[in-house]
Amino acid sequence: MQRKDRKMVTCEQKPAIGPSIWRGASLDEDDSWIYRLSEADIQEIDSALETLPTALADLRHFDIKTFPLPNLSSRLYALQHDIVEGRGFVLIKGMPIYRYTLFQAAAAYWLIGRHFGEPVSQNAEGHLLGHVRDQRAATGNPSRRAYQTSEALRFHTDSCDIVGLFCRHAAAKGGLSRIASAGAVHNAIRDTRPDLLGALYQPFAVSRIGEIPTGKLPWYMTPIFNDFGGCLTCIYPARDLRAAETLSKAPRLTKQQEEALELLDKLAEEFCLKMDFEPGDMQFLHNHTILHGRTAYDDENTQGGHRHLLRLWLSAPNGRPLPPHFAERYGTVEQGAVRGGIICPETELSTPIDID
Repeated sequence: MQRKDRKMVTCEQKPAIGPSIWRGASLDEDDSWIYRLSEADIQEIDSALETLPTALADLRHFDIKTFPLPNLSSRLYALQHDIVEGRGFVLIKGMPIYRYTLFQAAAAYWLIGRHFGEPVSQNAEGHLLGHVRDQRAATGNPSRRAYQTSEALRFHTDSCDIVGLFCRHAAAKGGLSRIASAGAVHNAIRDTRPDLLGALYQPFAVSRIGEIPTGKLPWYMTPIFNDFGGCLTCIYPARDLRAAETLSKAPRLTKQQEEALELLDKLAEEFCLKMDFEPGDMQFLHNHTILHGRTAYDDENTQGGHRHLLRLWLSAPNGRPLPPHFAERYGTVEQGAVRGGIICPETELSTPIDID
């Protein structure tokens, strides 16, 4: 489809307000977004792992009712509330990953993650536990999804309420996590280029990258910024949005939209907070208010293993109201329902522990 430059759109949108509006520079000397596991916390995790059957391969059977964390749970629920209603992210440090097997580490992460929401599928295969790792050499496939390479990831959002990352091995060099407040970016565009903010409230075509639910088109339409239910909600599938340009019948980006996306990326970089993950670190963030990405990394001289993160996409039971058109990506937008993830005709849910 040929690009048709639409009429210039202006926007008189009010500024986003609340604790999820921040800039990284203001948090450099503030560690209130870091929670350090205490020795008592770790003992509770160890006790839960001791009761875990060694033959249990499906983490879906490992839940907080069967394997409780009596005291840590209340703190984790408080952190989850702060993610959904507050600043939008937390970094949990201190997991002694060096003394756990891969299965034990994954189980501990899964158990902690279940306090933040219900895991949903991250791909057409149905993986509830994802592996963020450069898999090009291992698979012999140079055309992996972006998170399965060592390349930089541009700022984006995923298809869930909360995103979790757990560092098993850090990179030899690079691989910095970068997160930015979508609301802060929104407000800066409003103040400096309100004409471009209007463009970001207009629908964009987003490719499903071949992961197409039954009865759906290869793409869906969504604005980047959405004012709904008293909340500013951002959905920015950066790579998939640009990939829609290759679909013959999908609407093309206008010049104004291209300029708006360029400014969004620039401001996210300017406002971001960088995190250099250490083994055992767990990051959880609110996918509707936080943009995330990473720098490229080098694994050539890594001692003790290549960079390897475990990932969760989570549906929050206390999730915010979402615009009706989000159902094109989330399946349902009903509050309290399990929403988000990727479900295709061939999808079979699983929790793969080892990708080698």
